[in-house]
Amino acid sequence: MSHAPSVDESTYNMQVVRQFAVMTVVWGIIGMSLGVLIAAQLAWPVLNFDTPWFSFGRLRPLHTNAVIFAFGGSALMATSLYVVQRTCQTGLFMPNLAKFVFWGWQAVIVSAVITLPMGYTSTKEYAELEWPIDILIAIVWLSYAAVFFGTIVKRKTSHIYVANWFYGAFIITIALLHIVNSMAVPVSMFKSYSMYSGAMDAMIQWWYGHNAVGFFLTAGFLGMMYYFVPIQAGRPVYSYRLSIVHFWALISIYMWAGAHHLHYSALPDWTQSLGMAFSLILIAPSWGGMLNGVLTLSGAWDKLRSDPIIRFLIVSLSFYAMATFEGPMMSIKTVNALSHNTDWTIGHVHSGALGWVAMISIGAIYVLIPRLFERQAMYSTSLINVHFWLATIGTVFYIVSMWISGITQGLMWRAVNSDGTLTYSFIESVVASMPMYVGRFIGGAIFLTGMFVMAYNVYMTIKREQPRDLPAA
Repeated sequence: MSHAPSVDESTYNMQVVRQFAVMTVVWGIIGMSLGVLIAAQLAWPVLNFDTPWFSFGRLRPLHTNAVIFAFGGSALMATSLYVVQRTCQTGLFMPNLAKFVFWGWQAVIVSAVITLPMGYTSTKEYAELEWPIDILIAIVWLSYAAVFFGTIVKRKTSHIYVANWFYGAFIITIALLHIVNSMAVPVSMFKSYSMYSGAMDAMIQWWYGHNAVGFFLTAGFLGMMYYFVPIQAGRPVYSYRLSIVHFWALISIYMWAGAHHLHYSALPDWTQSLGMAFSLILIAPSWGGMLNGVLTLSGAWDKLRSDPIIRFLIVSLSFYAMATFEGPMMSIKTVNALSHNTDWTIGHVHSGALGWVAMISIGAIYVLIPRLFERQAMYSTSLINVHFWLATIGTVFYIVSMWISGITQGLMWRAVNSDGTLTYSFIESVVASMPMYVGRFIGGAIFLTGMFVMAYNVYMTIKREQPRDLPAA
């Protein structure tokens, strides 16, 4: 895009992008604070206070919804609506509809904050919200799709940049997943039952659940990577041809991998094996995309020493590489027999959620904020550097604690005496995990501290009045 003709900045509609960018930070702090609280409850159960709405069972789905859909969703909407305008060199399609998308999405999140602690839940992983909220989600999401694709249709360029392909795939697929998985029979205002039953319900749920990871938490953030890494590095994408191969390979394969969540279940054995096979194949496109991002720094590696934003973006790709190797490995049935239902899975999820999703979102927001609010740069580069180390150390502390806890649990649950009886009771495995639960709390608290540092830095950047000329992007 460096050779594209300049466009009058007033052409772009950045108000909704500003709103989503600021709310990314706000919801990040709220969602991660809930995570630290429920981590503390597992280490010190007295913190449940014997209060139903404050219990782990009700706050845990609120934490996952807040981090995935409030923090992650706001970051995706902020960056996608920014990128699609800059790369298409035109303002947003139907700006008033874009305003509705922002306020509608906030209404969805506030509804989750109210209903989940009250115990209103569909019980479906990552899809716990009840049917009236599901309908609102569908309306808001289809409006978001209309704004995004309408902007592409009215673009001033002939080319559609690869980041928009990833954002587009994420938007279409999440609409499909949400609508199909949320099909339910309402029995009251806040209670419904899934339209599916038995193994079919489980298969559709994990088709949704794994592809929420695959498209909401992977494809969308790869769109972010393909725009913000080249922008911050000041270099073109390492291989544009590889980016296209990466796109088609990833979206073709990911949809088939969800069955690996149901190993040793009532799901037909061939379906479990198919899910495992496609999960293993996924390593190739995942690592291809990661290498494309990392190698974009070719000839500019010195920026890693001086630019903490680049460090956020590149380290996020390292965690992405680790998580996308670990996931397929854990889908292998023999490995899954040890890892399933243990804290190893929690460690894997957070190596992706904290290391990949959160860190690339943070890096992208640090790139965006000065541009959106017409500032020379962020208020303090030193604070970005502090945030980087807090985020990295917190993530490593968290996932290592969960790896140790998970493997300990898996080995203790499988241990048998010579007469075939279990060597350990379940409560003994819980006691063995307690030190690691404290470690997880510490890691999460360190990461959360970094988010407060970010909030202060963003606030000071917006507050100070130092307008600047916007760079070409």
